[in-house]
Amino acid sequence: MSTYLFRLGKWAFRRRRWVLGFWLAVAVTAIVLATVSGGQTNDSFTIPGTESQRTTDLLEQKLPALGGAQTQVVFAVKSPAKVTDQGPRAGIEAAVAQLRTVPQVASVSDPFTDQGVAPDQQVALGWVQYTAQPADVEDSTLDKLEDAVAPAKQAGVQVEYSGSVYPGWRITPSELPELIGLAIALIILLITFGAVVAAGVPIVNAIIGVVIALMGVTALASVVDIASASTTVALMLGLSCGIDYGLFILFRHRNNLIAGMTPEESASLALGTAGSSVVFAGLTVIIALCGLAVVGIPFLTLMGLCAAAAVSVALLIALTLLPAILGFAGPKVAKFIDTRLRPGHHEEVARITATEPARTFGATWARFVVRFRIPVLVLGVGLLLVLAIPAASMDLGLPSAASQPESSTQRKAYDLTAESFGPGFNGPLLVVADGPVDQSGVQTLVNALRQQPDVAAAGPLAVNNEVAVVRVIPTTGPNSDTTADLVHHIRDNRAAIENGVGAPILVGGSTASNIDVSTKLSDALPVFLLVVVGLAFVLLTFAFRTILVPIKSILGFLLSIGAAFGAEVAMFQWGWGEDIFDITPTETISFLPILMLAIIFGLSSDYEVFVVSRIKEDYTTSGDARGAVARGTGLSARVVTAAALIMFSIFVAFMFTDDPTIKVIGFSFAVGVFLDAFVVRLTLVPATMAIVRAKLWYHPQWFAKYVPDPDIEGKRLEERLAGPAPTGGAGH
Repeated sequence: MSTYLFRLGKWAFRRRRWVLGFWLAVAVTAIVLATVSGGQTNDSFTIPGTESQRTTDLLEQKLPALGGAQTQVVFAVKSPAKVTDQGPRAGIEAAVAQLRTVPQVASVSDPFTDQGVAPDQQVALGWVQYTAQPADVEDSTLDKLEDAVAPAKQAGVQVEYSGSVYPGWRITPSELPELIGLAIALIILLITFGAVVAAGVPIVNAIIGVVIALMGVTALASVVDIASASTTVALMLGLSCGIDYGLFILFRHRNNLIAGMTPEESASLALGTAGSSVVFAGLTVIIALCGLAVVGIPFLTLMGLCAAAAVSVALLIALTLLPAILGFAGPKVAKFIDTRLRPGHHEEVARITATEPARTFGATWARFVVRFRIPVLVLGVGLLLVLAIPAASMDLGLPSAASQPESSTQRKAYDLTAESFGPGFNGPLLVVADGPVDQSGVQTLVNALRQQPDVAAAGPLAVNNEVAVVRVIPTTGPNSDTTADLVHHIRDNRAAIENGVGAPILVGGSTASNIDVSTKLSDALPVFLLVVVGLAFVLLTFAFRTILVPIKSILGFLLSIGAAFGAEVAMFQWGWGEDIFDITPTETISFLPILMLAIIFGLSSDYEVFVVSRIKEDYTTSGDARGAVARGTGLSARVVTAAALIMFSIFVAFMFTDDPTIKVIGFSFAVGVFLDAFVVRLTLVPATMAIVRAKLWYHPQWFAKYVPDPDIEGKRLEERLAGPAPTGGAGH
């Protein structure tokens, strides 16, 4: 692998104008396609094969008026006024009349004739039913929805919205997180390299890669449903991996230049050595993300594929565009910033890092870990186990209006409805009788449902010659365990409930759909964990040609992911971070654990490869197992620290948003990366390797014969080259 990458680096360096032109053309093409397609992401979570999805499909076929998206319009007045007073009532009735004229609207319920007025007469509910699914409801339709309720507002009535779609439901991404992340990344790179050009190169590469990936996702969203979180995850990983991969190769290139190599030979050798580790690390992340397809959940599969595409673009750019840009930069990447306080400081640090790595802080830390390996191992493992304790209380669910910021219309509608009607009105269930049912059968179904535990109300919603629909109001909110128990109870006792109805029943609606999605994701979690662990074992065994290294890496990964889960539960589910992050404590997003397993596994493999490959290279040369741990860790510590801090900072930057889903994703990824990089890979891994020593590299005799050696350290490449190998490097 290293030889091929060396040749690729030389080719890209020499043909840099063609390479740059190609990637700029790809970026422009992606922007044009995204603009022309008009694709938009959405937050419609469905899983084919679940009962709730079968219910939706049935309604689309036999009762289209109830098969589409829905908006709950909440009309509210402040005491002592009442919605039944002449002025507010006239405004609400006029608004309802205008809502019926909005395009794509199938029906609108009148609160005054459809029992939509709260007992305290402070709030009235209107339901807007669309002919289209959530992803197909036009933004222009929602704009006209807001215009239609103007008479109610003019009458002094407060109007708020919730439901599967509502005005402003589509998330408009903010550029603030990206700008904050890029600014912090630039500062870290300036400190790491001490050179403006060197600091800017990885960022330019990452930005080009992210533009291509995000525009591609936007274009794809015009033909398939893609969750809004997909673009955020793709942006996070594309930006962080793009900068990190460029950092690892550039760090090696800069050290080669300081050691006296020409820019062309330096860039080629950097790609052949550090580039080999980048390829393996990138492929690990990509395979882990694509592995999300094994759980059989379409929106999660697409989320993984979008993120994998972003990482793929970042990897290809690091292998082609980076050496091309290094060709344009020439020796400027080693031109340091002059400082008045300490002239020559950056040159001194760079020289020490490249030629005297034993004097660096990373080397000092590595020697400390090796010397006190047993207490370090015990304390590190103990810390991660303590952090993981809250994970045992993880409660999965999908985000509801209750978790939205208090300033959002969805949260206001939720609170008004819960206060005046009860929390169950925010998450009604639809029980559908599949078949012709007479009025007697409908009333029998309604009576049977009213007798079920935790049912606040039940009433007929729609009946035709093919189906009958009953709306069931639980006593608890949509994300309550009691509501989930009610859904399962009705399904488990459907035979008794169907008695006298004359048709089989199905339980659906958005609340039941969210419960089905969460259940499916919970069931898929152990399976996916086994897949990830098995994948880690195979890939790391192939990379390092030993069994003990993968076992050690997997145990470290499990510790870091457990601690990250625990931190997320404590902060966002238990509410420890309620004031810190301005959030409402709620269930853990059901797709977050699987997403974290894929991403943290991939990123942990990145740092495992960069650290352990340097240790292996030193051990291969010296035969001193314990000394190789100290020297190899010291050589890779600086660049791994910079890479981890950049990735951590980018994830943290995404917490500066009002969307609670994005906040929890950014926090969880940031904690996972931080713990895995600093506690596991730079502390527990060298401590364990120093204890086990040479036994760690053992493998059966047949292994060397049948399993090819990928040479990710680039050792054979350096031996083939006539010139002297550089002394320092970035985690080959």
